[in-house]
Amino acid sequence: MIMIDTSVWIDQLVGKGTKQTHRLSLLIEESLPLCTCGLIITEVLQGCREDRLYREVRSILTDLVYLQFTRDIFVYASDLYRSLRKKGVTIRKPIDCMIASVCIEHEVELLHSDKDFTLIAKHSKLKTLDK
Repeated sequence: MIMIDTSVWIDQLVGKGTKQTHRLSLLIEESLPLCTCGLIITEVLQGCREDRLYREVRSILTDLVYLQFTRDIFVYASDLYRSLRKKGVTIRKPIDCMIASVCIEHEVELLHSDKDFTLIAKHSKLKTLDK
């Protein structure tokens, strides 16, 4: 199963042709199982200005497998952030540590175009499809 980060969904929605949006299109064509979480749903939907687009994107996101956050995942996210800081790695958005933590907990890969996830993966068990 593969989690698609907000960064890729946004690039896809605005028609930005990237390696990641191409990969997302292939994953959809191949009907591979994709998943999401509440943070990604919120980030993507809040950026939809037009009602028609909002409804369309909401339908797509709510049809994906939904991964729950537990208290342990939130604690792990803070531990992950702190351990990275101790190594001199500063993650710009704590939400990225939360998304990474839910991926690690549920053992899913993450497709992204956000350099923070590359750093997190380098120093944790996060598996990414950024190569």
